[in-house]
Amino acid sequence: MVPWSRTAVATALDFEAVTSTDSPLAELVETVAPALRAVRRRASEIVVGIAVLVTALAALALTGAAVDDAAITADRGTSTAEVLDATSSRTLIRFTVANGQAVVPERGVQYPHGLATGDTVVVEYAVSDPEQVRVAGRSVVDGIAPTLLGVGAVWAVLGPLAVWLRRRRDRPTRIPR
Repeated sequence: MVPWSRTAVATALDFEAVTSTDSPLAELVETVAPALRAVRRRASEIVVGIAVLVTALAALALTGAAVDDAAITADRGTSTAEVLDATSSRTLIRFTVANGQAVVPERGVQYPHGLATGDTVVVEYAVSDPEQVRVAGRSVVDGIAPTLLGVGAVWAVLGPLAVWLRRRRDRPTRIPR
């Protein structure tokens, strides 16, 4: 039998199976059982909520990138930068602003895909805030397709799961003979 089969789950959720009312286990079961029943009853809504949350976070990420792009475009300076360190979490660069000051933005450069340590790249930065820097010619538009694919994948998995959980919940209970 599969460890998570419907029979095993039903047996595990049969909270009345604990007979001793003095045991700490019985007390724990009595305390947790209502919450577990509520979660089980609302599982489809919880799954949809997670998908909506992921969608909202993706939309906020794109909005934030668009705001940063607008700030750079409104007060743009350009420079040549050297890639100091290219990792999966951020890409550090060093470039010189118009007054000759060398800048290494703490958060790295925006839209760094395809850069490797030692590369030289043209960057655009906000003159008033050189910490806001992006690779020249790249913008939030470059992030739309991957973000939509990611959100689509989340819905492709969680959407059918939510429908299945809903149908399973709404299915009439069979009375054993």
